Amino acid sequence: METYPRERYLTRIRPFYEDTELIKVITGIRRCGKSSLMMSIRDELADTGVPADHLIFLNLDSRAYTHITEPDQLDTLIEQFVKLDGSGLYYLFIDEIQNVRGFETVLNAWREERACSIFITGSNSYLLSGELATKLTGRYIEFEMFTLSFSEYLEMRSFLGKPSENVSQSFRDYITYGGFPRALSYDEAEPKAHYIEDVISQIFDKDITARKMVRHRDTFTRVQDYLINNAASPTNLSAILRYLKNTEGISLKRETLASYVTLLENAKVLYKCPRFDLTSRKSLRGGEKYYLADQGIRFARNTDHRLSYGPSLENILYIHLKSKGYDVSVGTVGQLECDFIVRKRDQYAYIQVSMSVEDPSVEEREFRPFTKLADGYPKYLFTLDVLPLQRDGVRHLNILEFLQNDGDIQF
Repeated sequence: METYPRERYLTRIRPFYEDTELIKVITGIRRCGKSSLMMSIRDELADTGVPADHLIFLNLDSRAYTHITEPDQLDTLIEQFVKLDGSGLYYLFIDEIQNVRGFETVLNAWREERACSIFITGSNSYLLSGELATKLTGRYIEFEMFTLSFSEYLEMRSFLGKPSENVSQSFRDYITYGGFPRALSYDEAEPKAHYIEDVISQIFDKDITARKMVRHRDTFTRVQDYLINNAASPTNLSAILRYLKNTEGISLKRETLASYVTLLENAKVLYKCPRFDLTSRKSLRGGEKYYLADQGIRFARNTDHRLSYGPSLENILYIHLKSKGYDVSVGTVGQLECDFIVRKRDQYAYIQVSMSVEDPSVEEREFRPFTKLADGYPKYLFTLDVLPLQRDGVRHLNILEFLQNDGDIQF
């Protein structure tokens, strides 16, 4: 079956297709499209003339391979397909690699053979826990995937043969239901929500609890829901502990809470955006923000189903920038906050996000941090306003159009 090609990621991985020295590790939240990306790579290689028996795809979650749980079993399985007879390069794709305990030793041994180019995906709470990095230091390269960007969302709608609709309507759907690829298969809100809720449950059951014991599932869920409901708002562990005690009647150790937050980060449900002081050029502790990997998580788990456009727009832009490879921080200028400071190598840009600045008081609030910045780096204001402001050299862009065109920051 033909898969929608995620060109953003294929472009990054193509230079490494033939590299036998580095294991290609594809990470991202569950169901963001990692398996489909590997299928796209396999299909591309087949189109270049690579023989079918040199393209080996092993899905360790499939019924045929659920019994493969030990290193020697994995080694024997690979031996069935990869022949060390000089017949040419093999391409080995292994999905859900974490199902095999101690898989790193096997993969490293095959990497040493230089007979195959290896691609893997798996549970993120495992792959990013430090175990992989320790055992395969310098021998792998990570490619982080995200759910569909808005431009990909529009392209995939067309790819799936969905009826054309107004771009504004598509954006309203995207900002509500998010960009999990499979969710596009469902036209109604209820099955979309059910599917996304199931994804979150799988993350907890298959990724988080499989790697670390969570004694009090209900408490963990309340922490998770708090962070989902307060995405894009400044927070810290102390604020969460106060909320749990005063509102939920739950007393929780700070160390336990910190471990819960880390589990959600490792599973890539949440991304922590650190705070950066623009005056001292130093990172700050506390007051960081957490952003959701996908807007659909908010829709599926938020107890208040009224859509808050400000935080949602901020969240969508944050993930868009991360998926484009930018480093993103929350900027602080004295007592003022700049939504994002964006960096790529030694280049910087400052960003404010608001639903609208048609109200003069909102305009002043959004422009105030810019007035404190005199270093010459570009300044951006993203809103849904149709008519841009011409003020103080700030680039005022319509966020819908920027995302629709897969926009980049111009330094």
